[in-house]
Amino acid sequence: MNHSAAGAEDAVRPPGTGAGAERGARRDDRWLDALMNVAFLTLLCGALLRYVLNHPDSPRLPWVTGLAAALAVLQLAGPRLTPLLSRTRPRRAELLRFGLTVGCWVVVVLLAPSFAWCAVPLIYTALRSLPERAALALVAVLSALVVYAEWQLRTGVDPNLFLLPPTVAALATGVFLYMRRQADRLRALVDDLIRTRRELAATERREGTLAERQRLSMEIHDTLAQSLSSQQMLLQAAERTWDSDPATARGHTRTAESIAERSLAEARRFVHDLAPADLAEGGGLAQALRALAGRESDGALRVRVLVDGAPAAPLPARVQSELLRIAQGALANVREHAAASLATITLTHLGDQVLLDVADDGRGFPAADPPADGPAPAPSPTPSPGMRGHGIAAMRARTGRLGGVLTIESTPGEGTVVSAAIPLDQPLERK
Repeated sequence: MNHSAAGAEDAVRPPGTGAGAERGARRDDRWLDALMNVAFLTLLCGALLRYVLNHPDSPRLPWVTGLAAALAVLQLAGPRLTPLLSRTRPRRAELLRFGLTVGCWVVVVLLAPSFAWCAVPLIYTALRSLPERAALALVAVLSALVVYAEWQLRTGVDPNLFLLPPTVAALATGVFLYMRRQADRLRALVDDLIRTRRELAATERREGTLAERQRLSMEIHDTLAQSLSSQQMLLQAAERTWDSDPATARGHTRTAESIAERSLAEARRFVHDLAPADLAEGGGLAQALRALAGRESDGALRVRVLVDGAPAAPLPARVQSELLRIAQGALANVREHAAASLATITLTHLGDQVLLDVADDGRGFPAADPPADGPAPAPSPTPSPGMRGHGIAAMRARTGRLGGVLTIESTPGEGTVVSAAIPLDQPLERK
């Protein structure tokens, strides 16, 4: 797994479910196995010592001693015996070893009832190793054998001989099953949490991808696409006047070459996600707007820039970049749709906000300000600025990311004003 994939996996993994938790679980299993071994051997040695002391001359002593030794070997050497029983099916081999242990215990209890309480560790092993129904059945059999052994060892009438073993077995079984079911529920909750967090992470990645695609489409529309459109118009004009007015045609060609050079710089900075080329040259937003106006001005359209007031502090780089893009998009709409002769860019600093207005004296349009959401108005014979392509949508999105408001005012025959108001006293939305 590479580092990025591992990092993504860690991002959706709840605390306590990683490799450290797995190591902790294995350590707890080893600790419990050691405890079961110590308890079993302690009870086994105590029962054997009791039998030897009470029946030193019994003919069963060699058998009892041998079975006790076999039980000790099966319990202690279990992990080493399992591969010998079956290398291909370790689960079946483990069950076979446990079956041999239970079988030896049953025989030794029938020979020497004092070994009965060695069943307690066997009950826990059965509950851990067997399916629930099989474990319950085995616990019932072991409890019955313990009752039988206690009856054989009785010295008088005692109801506890019949009540104590099944009560202890039932209590131990109930606690164990309750804890295991609680653990299963917790594991299911953890799995659900992991799945939910992975789905949430996937959703966030998809939303981030869509947002980035929208940002890229707006950047391309406001920079490269507009530049290519201008170059196309200039080259077409040059082709039309090449024979009749070579000087004008060469001027169009030089202008197209300048725009292409500028577009190349924009493309390089766009790839590196840097500020627009005009801003990167220094001078701030006002100077970048003047450079934009100079490039957009020609014989058909004159663009001027007015600056009102001065910022109390330098504008954030992101605000400058987005306002410059909004101005580029508005001028592109003026050139494409408005048939205007004059466009005015006004930058106004009001202390707690900055305003950018792009006004033209073009044809205007009768429709109200296009809504931010919902279907676009029906097309009119004289298209309004931004009603085609990404123009208005891109400007609205840029203004919204800055926490501002975009308004459009227009009257047929009297031009259009696009205004962006950006507050400067609130955090900017993340990209």
